[in-house]
Amino acid sequence: MPKDGGIGASTKRREDIRFLTGNGHYTDDINLRGQAHVYFLRSDVAHGRLNKVDTSDAEGMPGVIRIFTGKDFEGVGGLPCGWQVTDRFGEVMQEPGHPVLARGKVRHVGDPIAAVVAETYAQARDAAEAIVLDIEELPAVVDMKAALKTGAPKVHEELKSNLCYDWGFVEENKAAVDEAFAKAAHVTTLELVNQRLVANPMEPRVAVGDFNRSTGDSTLYTTSQNPHVIRLLMGAFVLGIPEHKLRVVAPDVGGGFGSKIFHYAEEAFCTFAAKALNRPVKWTCSRSEAFMTDAQGRDHVTKIELALDADNNFTAIRTDTHANMGAYLSTFAPSVPTWLHGTLMAGNYKTPLIYVNVKAVFTNTVPVDAYRGAGRPEATFQLERVIDKAARELGVDPIALRRQNFITQFPYATPVAVEYDTGDYHATMDKLEEIADFKGFAARRKASEAKGRLRGLGINCYIEA
Repeated sequence: MPKDGGIGASTKRREDIRFLTGNGHYTDDINLRGQAHVYFLRSDVAHGRLNKVDTSDAEGMPGVIRIFTGKDFEGVGGLPCGWQVTDRFGEVMQEPGHPVLARGKVRHVGDPIAAVVAETYAQARDAAEAIVLDIEELPAVVDMKAALKTGAPKVHEELKSNLCYDWGFVEENKAAVDEAFAKAAHVTTLELVNQRLVANPMEPRVAVGDFNRSTGDSTLYTTSQNPHVIRLLMGAFVLGIPEHKLRVVAPDVGGGFGSKIFHYAEEAFCTFAAKALNRPVKWTCSRSEAFMTDAQGRDHVTKIELALDADNNFTAIRTDTHANMGAYLSTFAPSVPTWLHGTLMAGNYKTPLIYVNVKAVFTNTVPVDAYRGAGRPEATFQLERVIDKAARELGVDPIALRRQNFITQFPYATPVAVEYDTGDYHATMDKLEEIADFKGFAARRKASEAKGRLRGLGINCYIEA
C-alpha cells in the first residue's frame, strides 16, 4: 500500500510545517495600502422599531471618513437565501428580506444598524458610541412554539406568520405511517432538544474590500469556506457586480465548522464601501460580535415515535420537529432540517415506513445554518435515542435490538428517498464490540464503583448518505 495515497492509505497533512513555523496567511494578516477600518453599531435589543439613527455628532469625530446606515443601501439587494424549500402543501417557503444594514426594524441582538468607517478601528468604535439611536422596543419571540401561536409578535410584519415552511417527507407515506402506529404492538415516544450552538472558531471572521476604479474591479478578501458561493450571491443578488468584475479571495481559514460557508452582511458592506469611498475597507470581527453574528447551529425541538411489532421489528418511524431559523434565512438554512436531515432518518435500519414533519420558525434570535454535520447529527441523535429508550421499555439488549433491525440486503431503497449501495453493519458492530471490550465492561464498571465513580456505556450507529 502506498504511504501517502491510494485506497485505504492515510494522506499526510501538507500544511503543518507552514502553520507550525508561523507562516500561515489569514485574512487579518492582509493590510492594503490606504485601508480604512469599519466598526458596526449593532442592536442591543432583540426586536424593535428603528425610529431614528442620529449620526450628526459622530460624523465630526476624529478620523471618521463616513457613516453608513440603512438609507445608503436603498436600491441595493438584500442577502439572499440559497436554498428554497416547498412545503407539504405545495407552497414555497416564506423568505423575508435581509438588508445589509437594518431598515425600519431590528430583529435580533447583533443586527447591524450603522457602520462607521474611519482611519483606525479605535476611531470608528469611538464614533459609533456617539451615534444616538431611537429604538422602540417591541415584544420579542424566542420560543418556537410560542412564535407560532395566533397573535404572536411577528418577526417580519410583511409575512403571513412566523412559520417559514411546514415540510412533510415523504408526504405520500403519512397515511400508511399513521396506520402502522395504530396497529403497532409497542410504541416508544421521545421528546428531546438539540440545543442551539455557537460555532466559535479560533479565527473570527474578517472581510477586506478593495476597488480598482481604473478597471471597475472589486476584490473581497474574506474568511470563507466557500468563496465561489459568496461571489455568486453577493455579485448577482446583493451588489449587482458581474462575475468577471468580482474576485473573492479566501486565504488560510482558522476553523469554520460550517459557519464560514455562508454570505454575510459584513462582506457585502466592505465590498460596497470600498467602491463608495475608493479605498480599501477592513473589518475584523471581535469575539463578542461572533456570538451575535456568526450563523449558529442546531436548535431543534423534536418528538420522535418508533413503532414495533410483537417480535420487536421496527415497523414505522414518525418525527415532528420545530427548527429555528432565527430572524433571517441564512444561505443554506432551509436545507438543514429538511433534505440534510429527513433523508437520514432511516439510519442503518430496515424500517419500512417513515414520515418526517419539520416546521421551520422565525424568531428574534441569531440566524441558524449548517454546523458540523448539518442536520445529519440531529437525525442520528433522535433516532438512536429512541431506539435506546425502546430497548429499555421492552427489556431487551440495545445492541441486539439494533442488530435485529439492521439492513442486510443491498442495494436498499430507504423510505426517505435514498438508496444504499452497500454496507455490512453487523461486521461494524462486531468490530466495535471487540475494540471496546464489551465483555469486560461489567468488571470495569465494578472497579469504578469501588472508587466512588460512575461508568456508562452508550451505543450509536450512524450512516451518512
